[in-house]
Amino acid sequence: MFYFLNTMLIRIRDSLCVVLAVSASLFSPLALADDSDAIVVQVDAPFLDMHTGPASEYPVFHVVLKGEQIAVLKKRTSWYKIETNKGVQGWISAHSLSQTQNLAGERLTVPVGSFADYGDRDIELTLYGGFFDSVTALTAALGYKFTDNIIAEATYTQALGNSSENTIWAIRVQHHIFPEWQLSPYLTIGAGQLTTTPRSNLVQSGDESRKSDQYEVGAGLRYFFSENTVIKAEYRRLTALTTRDEQEIVEEWRVGFSVFF
Repeated sequence: MFYFLNTMLIRIRDSLCVVLAVSASLFSPLALADDSDAIVVQVDAPFLDMHTGPASEYPVFHVVLKGEQIAVLKKRTSWYKIETNKGVQGWISAHSLSQTQNLAGERLTVPVGSFADYGDRDIELTLYGGFFDSVTALTAALGYKFTDNIIAEATYTQALGNSSENTIWAIRVQHHIFPEWQLSPYLTIGAGQLTTTPRSNLVQSGDESRKSDQYEVGAGLRYFFSENTVIKAEYRRLTALTTRDEQEIVEEWRVGFSVFF
């Protein structure tokens, strides 16, 4: 079970890396389509290291000195391809680009995926993996920050059991108690709908999908792990409003990774 959960979380992390790369090109004001959109800036640090590729693992092959002008050609995740006034092309990190200024002498503002940037986010996308009533479940969640403490979130969960398939959508509110902490607890409350569909290859009774309104409460921990990496662990308790005398109670435990814009 632990091996399966670990494999699933690795796949979630890799999927979020792809989402982050695509989203960065869509949401960043410095996402450049081609060389004709190049932005010219001036280095304001003692020097900047240029790498052969868009990651710190690529070797440094050139140094740009203070006062030199560079053209920012394009962006890939949190790395920028630049060209010096001598025609040398290479890659610098978002942190390095933040140490430049435009030709008017104003410092360039570049999101670097820091905890401060996370606090300034508007939108947050999270993918979870876990167990919904002992059944493996995957959840996608899209959140919008209204205040530092309050986040509105829409979630969609799919849980595949041996005899049925469960899908749950919900609109909920998160209350972050200490948003300024790197490790912060939060509470959730929400409502939505639970749909249970029998697996046709196992259930031959002709039963159709059963839909039930549901409300939920929960609690979680959010941890800003490193640049652009947020880890969440969460518990939620769902109450399905059925036509029977007793309501159906379902519990879910899950962990996930977030990207933010």
